[in-house]
Formats: sequence, structure tokens, C-alpha cells
Amino acid sequence: MKPDLREALRRQVLVGDGAMGTYLYQMGFPVGISYEELNLLEPDVIMDVHRRYYEAGARLIETNTFSANREKLSKYGLEQEMEAINRAGVELAKKAVGDDAYVIGAIGSIRAGKRKNVRTAKVKEDIRDQIEVLVDTPVDGLLLESFYDLEEMLIALRLIRKVSELPVICQFATEGTGSTHDGILLTEAFRKLTAAGADVVGFNCRSGPNGLMRSLQRVAGMEGAPPFSVFPNAGIADYVDGRYTYAATPEYFGETARKFVDLGARIVGGCCGTTPEHIAAMAQSLQNYAPDPDALRLLQEAGEGSETGRIVTRLQPVPSPSAPEPNLAELAKERYTVIVELDPPRDLDIEKFMQGAQALKNAGVDALTMADNSLAVTRMSNLALGSLVKERIGMKPLIHIACRDRNMIGTQSHMMGLHALGIDHVLAVTGDPAKFGDLPGSSSVYDLTSFEIIRMIKQLNEGIAFSGKSLKKKADFVVGAAFNPNVKHLDKAVQRLERKIESGADYIMTQPVYNAELIEKVYEATKHLDVPIFIGIMPLASGGNAEYLHNEVPGIQLSDEVRQRMNGLKGEEGRAMGVQIAKELLDAAMHYFKGIYLMTPFLAYEMTVQLTEYVWEKAHRLDSHLYPLSK
Repeated sequence: MKPDLREALRRQVLVGDGAMGTYLYQMGFPVGISYEELNLLEPDVIMDVHRRYYEAGARLIETNTFSANREKLSKYGLEQEMEAINRAGVELAKKAVGDDAYVIGAIGSIRAGKRKNVRTAKVKEDIRDQIEVLVDTPVDGLLLESFYDLEEMLIALRLIRKVSELPVICQFATEGTGSTHDGILLTEAFRKLTAAGADVVGFNCRSGPNGLMRSLQRVAGMEGAPPFSVFPNAGIADYVDGRYTYAATPEYFGETARKFVDLGARIVGGCCGTTPEHIAAMAQSLQNYAPDPDALRLLQEAGEGSETGRIVTRLQPVPSPSAPEPNLAELAKERYTVIVELDPPRDLDIEKFMQGAQALKNAGVDALTMADNSLAVTRMSNLALGSLVKERIGMKPLIHIACRDRNMIGTQSHMMGLHALGIDHVLAVTGDPAKFGDLPGSSSVYDLTSFEIIRMIKQLNEGIAFSGKSLKKKADFVVGAAFNPNVKHLDKAVQRLERKIESGADYIMTQPVYNAELIEKVYEATKHLDVPIFIGIMPLASGGNAEYLHNEVPGIQLSDEVRQRMNGLKGEEGRAMGVQIAKELLDAAMHYFKGIYLMTPFLAYEMTVQLTEYVWEKAHRLDSHLYPLSK
């Protein structure tokens, strides 16, 4: 007979299971149904998922009851099936794994997502009903997961403690910040949960291993802390051809599992996007693993630092005073052209952003490009900042337009506003799914695909609205398209790119590339195209940054050599190596392409200023009549 979960965690690390919902999605069950109802409709499927995780090495299995409360089930007209669904969830998990694993009753937040304003009385009633059903089954403990606010977590925990002494695991959904959504420091939140009877505290969802590692570092070593649990997503979800995919590999999960244990985690599993393969990699990695006694101190000392800006004036291409100013697509056919991405701030302070814009302008950047809430994280409007950059800095703004956030009405209105402001360069992108950003209850619109939005924007250049009506005037948008060369089958990616050009794309901007050989392959695969390509290069800031990008961010893949060179570096040393690697990539890129697309990490614009200066210095050596040493 296995010991009580509390006793087991004093002596060992338990491997938890992985995702249920996204795994069912991968198996062919569509988004928009109640996955919990499958406990009744497809019991063999649910048992099979549990069994696969058990066979992969998981010894803590969650019941398929995460959203099985009356409030969430009411969306599907299933509120009367609440008790049956919960009891079936426990029964199926028990049958699938037997007595060798701990079966934990999963209870999700009611107020997460679109139900933020559900009355407290209703929250208490529905959580209490689910708790009473689960404690009346043979579960080995309860899991409160994906909670955003301490207030709701405490409501659920206190309701449990009124009726049961079962072990309770409390997990916040977090993206690496130091507080809960209702503004409570994580250390304080964990103290309150422990005082209220939590046996394990931790994190799940919202972030991949990198983000949850940052959160765990904030609480690791706190006095009187109970064991920690960590269930990260498989990186950031990507949305390609109508399907959600995840980037983080099982091997990466195996590596990070040990780091979590070094920081005090005693339960390590997976959330959205993870599969039995991810769990198997963690189980294998943790087999007979003893935590590194020095790791906690070393990891807590790690810090990325911040960049302070210096504004410099360096080499700039000299435009012809007699000719009309060419657009970026035309410019990149004539000479080396540099565009730099600078992320809009996530708060209301634009001072550093504007300092960076000015520094990049002085360095000779041809255009400043701004993403449209990249990774589905809320940032200041790029339209507003683009206007400020144009008017105050005198710099060409290039605005990203994501299909995710606006329906067709909003997209056309947005484009008309850009036209009125004289902003004519845009990049059309699909946009990362909203459910994996900082407001997961938001809707992903996707009225238009990336192909359609390109066609519709170019239609405005004919003076025709999306509805087909006349606009009385013609717009003059220059439309870019995104291209990810970090794929297994480059030829298929190029075919997709050709469709974007057929739709009307005037130029191409790639995801960052970290392999000189791949740059050459991209050239060979695209040299038949008649539109310029801006090769994406983003300097790495640290070893941790390198691993995060490689393993968790869709569309980015680092070479083994680059990862090895960045391994363990941080602070100034990490940034210096990141700039050096980027310069080497520029050497390769400028041999094949005149378009250079630099991305600024963490608003550290000094890094992209250095790289811009390097481009002009190299360009001067290659073509001195276009690139004088002084203005």
C-alpha cells in the first residue's frame, strides 16, 4: 500500500502527468466541446490517456475534471451532469493506473478567463458542490490548478478544509511574474495558502519551463515553504494552418525537470501541449536524481541586468535628394536596408522606448518596426507609438497587423486610421493565440488568414473597401509577409511563402535565424522570388534566453553551436557574446541578402544599435559610394 502523499513527498520527487485537453485535441477531438463530458461519452479514450501517462513514468495522475463545475459545464448545457462527470473522472483514472499511482481530483478556477465577474456566492456554491463529490470518491488528494487570484484559491482551499483532510496541491497560473493577478506577492500568497492548509504550492500553465522557472526562483528558499509543484506548458502555442502546435521538445523538458527539482520542486509534470513523450523524458531524467545542493544559491544569483541607453550618431546611407523617397521594398533592391524591431512597452511608460527609437534613428536604421501584441501579451498600441515615432523622431514606422485581435470591421478601420496618419508600411501576421497570452480569456478572432489579410490590404490600394464599396481614394500600403525558415521542410515553407507573394506581399521578413548554413539555404530556396527578403537576426541576451527561445518560442530554432557558446552566460558577458554571434550571422546574411531585420531583446536597444553600426561599417567596405563614413 502506498504511503500518504504528504509522506511520499518527504522522501521522493513525484512525476506528474501531462496535458489532457490539448492531448485530446491532438488526437482529433475538436476545440469547443467539453473534454470532461468525454468521461461519460468516451471512457475508453480517457482511460487510454491516463494509461499512456502512467506508462511514461507519471505517478501522480490528475482526473479529467478540471472544468467539471456547474458554471463551466453550463456552457454546454451539462450542469446537471456535474456529479456523474466527476465520479466517472475518478473511476476512470483509478481503473487506468491502479494503486501504484496517486490519483488527484483536479479542480479548476471558475473566475479564470471570461468568467471574471462570477459572483462570490456562485463561486463558493459551485466549487463546494464539486469538492463534495470528489471527496466522496477514492481520490488520494485534490489539486486546485490554473487559479489566477489568491482570493478564489483561498475560497476553494477553505471549503476543502471544512470537509476533508485530504492532501491539497495549490497551483497558480503564471507567466513568470512575482505576484498573482490580484496583486499579491507570490511569497505572501504561498504563506497564506500554507496557513490555510495547503500541502503543496506551485505553478502551472500560462508559460513554458522558462517562465515557471522565473516564478519558482522568486519563491525558492522561502522560510517555511511546503513542497513545490511545477507543471509548465510545452512552450508557447503557435497557430499554423488552423492547428495549434507547441515548440518545446521532450528533451528540453528532461533538462529543465532537474532544474525545477534543484529549486525545491517535489512534483514535476506538464500542462498545455505536453504529451506522454514529455513526461517520459522527465521521468527518465529524474530517475535516481539527487538535487544539486549548490544549485539554489547559483540560480537565485542569476540575473539578466538591464540596458541603459546611449545615443550615438554613426554611418547612414545617403538618400538621393532629387528622387522621391523609395519604399522599403524598393530600397532593399538597391542597397543594404536595415529595419529594427522594438517592442512597445507593457505599461504606460514610453520613455525608454522613445530613447531607443532615437538611438536607432541616429544609428541609421531605415525603419522601426513594432509588433502587434506579440506572443498574445498586451502591449501599448503600435499604431499610437508608430505615430509618435514618425512625428517626434522623424523615422519610418513599420506596423505589424495581427489577424488574431480584430474582426474584418476592426481590421479595415485600423488600416484606414494608419492611412490617415501617413503610416504606409505594414507586416501582416496571423498572431499568436490569445488563450496562451496574458489575458487567456480573450477571444482569438482570426476572421482573416495571413493570405486573406494581405489581399484585403492591397485591395485598399485600389480604393475598394473590404465590403467591395468604393473608398473614394486609394491607399498606398506596402505590405510585408512573415516567413519562418526554421522548419524541417524548407521547400514547403517556400511554397507557402509563394502563396503570400501571389496574395500581394511586397517584401518578406523572416523569423530570427541562428545558423549561417541555413541563411545560405534560404537564399538558394528563395532566389527565384522577385520580392526582397529581410533576414531576421535577434541577438541573444544570455544562456537562459537562448534556451527559452530554442525550446519554447514557436518559429525559432538555435544551432547546437550557438547554444553551446551561450551556455551559462548572463549579464554583460551574455549580451557581449550575443552581439558577437549576431555579427557573425550578419557576415553570412549580407553575403546573400540586402534586407536586414534586427530584433531588440528586452528593449536592450544598445545591442541593436551596435549591430546597425556594424551593418553600415561592413556595407561601406562593400559599397563605399553608397555608405560614406559621415553624413
